[in-house]
Amino acid sequence: MTETKFDFKKALEKLTEINNWFQSSDLDLDEGLKKLKEGRELITQCNKRIKEVENEFVKIKAEFAKEEDIDLDELLGEMY
Repeated sequence: MTETKFDFKKALEKLTEINNWFQSSDLDLDEGLKKLKEGRELITQCNKRIKEVENEFVKIKAEFAKEEDIDLDELLGEMY
């Protein structure tokens, strides 16, 4: 079974679309509940992807620091 790659940009676009829908004056309660559930799932997926990227970024920085013999705490301190 192949896993489809999560498209962060499309997820943000869909969240914007859902948000705009809630800003409209013609709200349907059942549709709103459906969109709320969809939005919650998209936010969960986005947060997961952000964490994955953060972890990968820290790993790359650590590898770079090791290769260049740079203090990792000093390098990461400059980032934050």
